[in-house]
Amino acid sequence: KYTTMNLMKQMLSESSGIVSSKRVIGFLGFMSLAVTMVCNSFTTLDIAPAPELVTAVEYITIGALFGTSLDKFMEKK
Repeated sequence: KYTTMNLMKQMLSESSGIVSSKRVIGFLGFMSLAVTMVCNSFTTLDIAPAPELVTAVEYITIGALFGTSLDKFMEKK
């Protein structure tokens, strides 16, 4: 049976079934960037978050997702 919780757990888990912290960080970073972008499209510029903060979250998200992708291609010894 597919529920939202099972779908989220499956999406954030590795092939072994263990939830990956890199995937969780990447997903949360993506969601925070997406929500920030949507909220900023309806508000004025003076209440927008600092560009440095948005850039920092962006780099953390890219790094987490890149690390997850890299793990798939690296051979474990």
